[in-house]
Amino acid sequence: MIFKKHNIFIPSTNKNDLIRPTKANEVVFYYLKMTTESNTLFVLTGPTGVGKTQLSLDIAQLLNSPVINADSRQIYRHMPIGTASPTITQRALAKHYFVDQLELDQYYSAAEYESEVMKLLPQLFQATSNLLITGGSMLYIDAVCNGIDDIPTVDPQTRATLKQRLHNEGLESLCEELKRLDPTHYNRVDLHNHKRVIHALEICLMTGKPYSSFLKQKPKERPFKIVKIGLNRPRDILFERINKRVDQMMNDGLEQEALQLYPLRHLNSLNTVGYKELFTYFDGEWDLDTAIEKIKRNTRVYAKKQLTWYKKDPSMIWFDAENPRAVIDYIDSVKNK
Repeated sequence: MIFKKHNIFIPSTNKNDLIRPTKANEVVFYYLKMTTESNTLFVLTGPTGVGKTQLSLDIAQLLNSPVINADSRQIYRHMPIGTASPTITQRALAKHYFVDQLELDQYYSAAEYESEVMKLLPQLFQATSNLLITGGSMLYIDAVCNGIDDIPTVDPQTRATLKQRLHNEGLESLCEELKRLDPTHYNRVDLHNHKRVIHALEICLMTGKPYSSFLKQKPKERPFKIVKIGLNRPRDILFERINKRVDQMMNDGLEQEALQLYPLRHLNSLNTVGYKELFTYFDGEWDLDTAIEKIKRNTRVYAKKQLTWYKKDPSMIWFDAENPRAVIDYIDSVKNK
């Protein structure tokens, strides 16, 4: 039984305090009266394949809340099978936000997500004092709960230049440049992760300032309570569910979906487990069985990364996904406190 309960983190806010303006991505707006005593944002998260979708619908009905989606791929159109997006039937049971919203070539960041969610919440809190956000994208969840660093958006020219330099010079050369421009971040970043190294360099070169100078020192205050609920299962059961889900996706038409998107494979939105492996199959480098096994393996690896991230958060309250009733009962017991 996986059930580890931690204290819930509730930011201190005096209900008599004046409502202060909050800045998110250069957009300044005033919150409606949302005190920690009256409004709660419930966060339902956990590794991919654990069983969040159905439980989120049950919670939404309990809270009379829409579902605020926190999945960085389900926000895109044209890829419902590979991202396990909520079905039309499921979306009819509760209004969903941030699902099937963007075209594949649209750039979207966690900072933009934070800004849009934080503008949406005051409107939704007018109708109900309890809201639900759910998904497995760690950065999206963290952006809403703690705020994200106000890092400038990288312009296309800088991005293209660094991409070409990576191809021409290799990662080691770019790491050395990062060491020169931002030794603080150089000592913290995973130097084997080319995306993180390049992104830090992009900011350094575009702004003339160290990337580390943009990183926040403490979480942003939020004018509502946050209750984080994590779902988990025993590792062998979780991995078996992932393997079966991939098989089901293939039966549902994932290969055909990926083939339709193959001409767009260069887009960042399609640099996603399930699609990139099938693209390699279409290239003739793997056979189909190999591609399917790679999808399963890479999905399991991603699930482990998610759990590693979540376990760093002491405010997460863990439940065994085999017992969804316990989650419902817990939320029902605290939703009006």
